[in-house]
Amino acid sequence: MVPLSHYLILAAILFAISIVGIFLNRKNLIVLLMAIELMLMAVNLNFVAFSHYLNDLSGQLFVFFILVVAAAESGIGLAILVVLFRNLSSIDVEDLDTLKG
Repeated sequence: MVPLSHYLILAAILFAISIVGIFLNRKNLIVLLMAIELMLMAVNLNFVAFSHYLNDLSGQLFVFFILVVAAAESGIGLAILVVLFRNLSSIDVEDLDTLKG
């Protein structure tokens, strides 16, 4: 049986990698979306680990809600990416303020 601390350390490493990905690459929208998704997956891992450790299913149920929000966030983010690329032929985050809507 794997102890809870291993799951928490893995989730902390994933969360730290996503924070580094956000701070190091602020230009590419695709990398920013992937870093945000990695951050949400680290949080989901924490919820599932604590849910299993405490023998309570509410953490696993909450993960499903987070996955729904993550799917909606990805869909909206990719739609913004397509509009940005169609109008400007670039996916730089700095060019987002030139969109009008």
